[in-house]
Amino acid sequence: MKLLHSISILAGVLLLTANAVAQISLTPPGAEKPAEAPAEKPAESKPAAKKEPAKAKPPVAAKKPAAPAATPKPEPPPTAPTAAVVPAPAPDDPNADVVYGAYQRGQYKTALDLAMPRAQAGDIKAMTMLGELYANGMGVKRDYAKAVDWYKRASDNGDREAMFALAMLRLAGRGGALDREAAVKLLASSAKLGEPKAAYNLALLYIDGQTLPQDLKRAAELLRLAADAGNPEAQYALATFYKEGTGVEKDVEKSVRLLQAASLADNVDAEVEYAIALFNGTGTPKNQAAAVALLRKAARQNSPIAQNRLARVLLSGMGAPMDKVEALKWHLVAKNAGKGDPELDEALAQLSSEDRAKGEAAARRWLGTK
Repeated sequence: MKLLHSISILAGVLLLTANAVAQISLTPPGAEKPAEAPAEKPAESKPAAKKEPAKAKPPVAAKKPAAPAATPKPEPPPTAPTAAVVPAPAPDDPNADVVYGAYQRGQYKTALDLAMPRAQAGDIKAMTMLGELYANGMGVKRDYAKAVDWYKRASDNGDREAMFALAMLRLAGRGGALDREAAVKLLASSAKLGEPKAAYNLALLYIDGQTLPQDLKRAAELLRLAADAGNPEAQYALATFYKEGTGVEKDVEKSVRLLQAASLADNVDAEVEYAIALFNGTGTPKNQAAAVALLRKAARQNSPIAQNRLARVLLSGMGAPMDKVEALKWHLVAKNAGKGDPELDEALAQLSSEDRAKGEAAARRWLGTK
């Protein structure tokens, strides 16, 4: 069975690279020989934003029919003005999440001070918040042991976000000994309660086959759960599964739809692959202009693959006006990031000295060098 080329479990990121392509056709990054990447640390979890219910607008009073003109009456004598009655302030809303409000505004010390008494009184969300603050050193000195303690209290009370965060700390051996078995159980429980990040990371463990026996079919099921919940990393990973027929029946159109969804959520890898699918008309109607727009977006997000593909498009003039100076700029930027291209080297060597100087200057400006 085919596998994803390189998997970073703790960070939850799939790294796919690309190979050199013909000048007219763009091939997807998955076709290139993968480069070894160092293991990354797990991304710290953050409590999910709580949406406040929209305030209901007061109903508009219906207009009354105009009253018939009345016979004017003599005006009453003026009376002494009465004191204005100021209503008492409304009591604090016990349901208002002032703790998360402070956290969202970056007032971490305030969030800590507000969360502590609530957590001690049994507020599960406040416990998770304290775990987050201690784990990331927000408003307080970083303390993984205290983060684990608060996450565990919330986890034991059924909080799925705390379960996920605690699992990632267990996998990294932070705040205690590394415990993969406990981490897997926590991820499974969190995923069962509907936490997309837990389902995605558990899927990666099934793909890797070290912590858990390799099970690509189960991994695909978990990726689908996370993808359906809107997790862009899971959408991209599942798109790769459908493209290659890994753990699922091969379905290029489903793959492209998932790439589109992930690219709309600004997943750069998905933007590149979706752009290539649009350019070549693979699994979707061909739209080279839209493809080039996506490649530009991903190139500006520092994707070396997108920068390389954009340079090729600008050199060929397909899907965008030919611009050899801009093509040289993106080629040099991609090359600086390790994405060299001998074919572009040869093609762009024909530029005039004036155009080459312009392209090199543009590349230096982008890279922030003189």
